[in-house]
Amino acid sequence: MKLVVPAEIYDGESRVGITPDCIPSLSKMGFSVFVQSNAGIGSSFTDQDYKNTGAKISVNQKELYKNADLVVKIQRPTKQKKINEISFLKNCNVLTLLYEQKFKNEYNLLKKLKINVFALERMPRISRAQSMDVLSSQSNLSGYKAVIDAASQFNKAFPLMMTSAGTVAPAKVLVIGAGVAGLQAIATAKRLGAVVFSFDVRVSTKEQVESLGAKFIEVEDKSKDSGETSSGYAKEMSQGYKKKQAKLLEENIKKMDIVISTALIPDKPAPRIISKKMVELMKVGSIVVDLASEFGGNCELTKHGEIFNFKSKKIIGPKNLAATVSQDSSRLFSKNVVNFLMNSCESGKFKSFNWEDEVVKETCVIKNLIGKGK
Repeated sequence: MKLVVPAEIYDGESRVGITPDCIPSLSKMGFSVFVQSNAGIGSSFTDQDYKNTGAKISVNQKELYKNADLVVKIQRPTKQKKINEISFLKNCNVLTLLYEQKFKNEYNLLKKLKINVFALERMPRISRAQSMDVLSSQSNLSGYKAVIDAASQFNKAFPLMMTSAGTVAPAKVLVIGAGVAGLQAIATAKRLGAVVFSFDVRVSTKEQVESLGAKFIEVEDKSKDSGETSSGYAKEMSQGYKKKQAKLLEENIKKMDIVISTALIPDKPAPRIISKKMVELMKVGSIVVDLASEFGGNCELTKHGEIFNFKSKKIIGPKNLAATVSQDSSRLFSKNVVNFLMNSCESGKFKSFNWEDEVVKETCVIKNLIGKGK
């Protein structure tokens, strides 16, 4: 079976869908891996690295996609002026990050083709799917990088320092949302020596937050709502709860130097948590890093892909943070894909997807192709 790894064409996307270290595993499963020339260079993987592990390099895109059984991409296939990736997709399976609710145009174009599309962001949150969960692997690195970027923009030091010239107070960091990205942000801020606080609507996250050394701040909620869906994601809360939440955050946010916001609700715009008023209350020189920027932002003032200066405070709307640590994020994404494919193997060989399996059914959002290996 032919597995194809194209170069990513979106601006700022330096990751690659499959990395050289995973080629031997794919070969054992029965795949012949074809990689577009220089597809991995943004992640520091050369064509020779791929050749050394058994992949074939294709310079011509038409030849690359010809007779492909499986296409692995980070970003959804798209149609641009210079390159129309969608035109190359014929009788194949596509594994990618799709986000069909947000990118409806590409989704509708793909629906018209005789292909199957697996939206990897829809991986179910079950124990055996953890090794296939691309959202978690990429969010983990995004949480880390958010704190590093905040530290580079901040005009003070993070840790407590006792010097002969005086004491440097530690930075105070508030992390909103204690999912994978939030927990990594907490851990990173603690490693840098900051005093860390965290807020999440899910009361079940309190123990995890405190185990990392952060203080959990919470809304007093007499309804005892768990704040999470059956899948473990944060859910939309009542208006009464939101008013209490806003008051709690107003009281705490004015004491903070750095705020990292990571709150997302599946298939919905990011919840607005940080108001303009809250930012106005923050200290001069403080920073907000809004990881939900691509989905509308948690902060009212966020501008996606920009650093917005507001009354001597910075609101950072990062664009594709995982791609800024592309070597590691590509490796993790690639390993997630290998584990996903291995999940459908019989006696170590891949012949077709196991259509009765939950992880296959949940991630396949377009199924227009049925047949051996398809």
